[in-house]
Amino acid sequence: LVSNAADACDKKRFLSITSDSSDGTNLAKPAIQIKSDKDAMTVTIEDSGVGMTKSELQNNLGRIAQSGTKKFVEALGEGSADVNLIGQFGVGFYSAYLVAEKVEVVTKSMQPNSPQLKWTSDASSSYTISEEHAGAPIE
Repeated sequence: LVSNAADACDKKRFLSITSDSSDGTNLAKPAIQIKSDKDAMTVTIEDSGVGMTKSELQNNLGRIAQSGTKKFVEALGEGSADVNLIGQFGVGFYSAYLVAEKVEVVTKSMQPNSPQLKWTSDASSSYTISEEHAGAPIE
């Protein structure tokens, strides 16, 4: 999960410096925080990465062995970009279910006007995606 967070930070950095609308100077420093709450029995991994849209949540988290990182690297094609991202197999995320009964992903895409979303699953064959208004807003 930490490698997924690192990939999200790297992807945001890459997209920010290659975008026509950004010169990369206002880019926040990449950050990953790991927090635990013994009483609630939770582990929270937060990153300042690219975030995901509803479609990306469905495609990247809604299917086992589906890798958004791999698709991103493939989309770069034969260019000379030096991108070395870790999560290219699409199964690392699901290791969370080895220790958790439920997984929640709260995210906000860096695309303009994107809503904050929450993806939730208990490792059954289904998941939900909803707009998240209860938690702290993601900047």
